Amino acid sequence: MPIYEYQCEKCHHCFEVLVFSSDDETATCPECSHRRVKRLLSSTCFIGSSGGSGCSKSAPKGFS
Repeated sequence: MPIYEYQCEKCHHCFEVLVFSSDDETATCPECSHRRVKRLLSSTCFIGSSGGSGCSKSAPKGFS
């Protein structure tokens, strides 16, 4: 189950949602309850077969 980052198109609040299916239409802003949100491109982290990690070192400006 992936965790997606969203940003509200009304108040611009950023938040994360644990998605149980491929239905992204259920995301609602927890700050203002607006239903128009856009999914953001998130940083990823993986562990390769060699044991090294491929984690992003920093988040984009304005995101935590």
